Amino acid sequence: MRMTMKTRQIKQQVVRKAAFVFGGLSLLAYLCPAAAHSEIYQYIGPNGTISLTNVPSDARYRKIDVESARFHAILSERELEPVIKRHSSQQQLHPALIRAVIKAESDFDPRAISRAGAIGLMQLMPQTAVRLEVRDMFDPDENVGGGTKYLRQLLDRFHGNLPLALAAYNAGENIVDRYQSLPPIDETRQYVRKVLRYYRTFLVRDGVITERPVSRHVPAAPEEAPATSETTFR
Repeated sequence: MRMTMKTRQIKQQVVRKAAFVFGGLSLLAYLCPAAAHSEIYQYIGPNGTISLTNVPSDARYRKIDVESARFHAILSERELEPVIKRHSSQQQLHPALIRAVIKAESDFDPRAISRAGAIGLMQLMPQTAVRLEVRDMFDPDENVGGGTKYLRQLLDRFHGNLPLALAAYNAGENIVDRYQSLPPIDETRQYVRKVLRYYRTFLVRDGVITERPVSRHVPAAPEEAPATSETTFR
């Protein structure tokens, strides 16, 4: 997902604070188990800014558990599968699609932070996380839940066109609305191709489809609408 030049300062603040907090809490939990019981609270404002304190003075602050941070650091793809299945079922999406987005976005690293300020497994931007009511972007369950919900919203917005929904996930829905097709952004087009390639790979692995030459049509999960045939990749 992209961020405009107007929010560069917010982006830098988010990246610095998130990296510091998560890295510090993870290290603390590993090196000093007794300190794992200390409490840090986080509040994400409407504009995406992150406020941290150990003495919350506002009910909007949410506790960050250092034990949870330690769990994040050792989470494997296999451990993540029940989370993916639960949220994909709730949003009527195939788990292979969510797996593909996570693979492309973070390579299953819940600690991932992009240069643009996107955080966690599904690389949520702080503003998007606020909109989706995600309180802890580093928490695998909350991050996958928010990202899956957002992808469902984008699929509904673009009438089941998966390539357009993925393009909007990467570049923003307003850009896709402007072009009413895949935007002429190399990074976004490469991202869409990458996710669709992973999607097919996971569908084959799950036994949903059999291996065959890749076509321009995207296989649809039973619960989700197929990609429209107008979209091609060159």
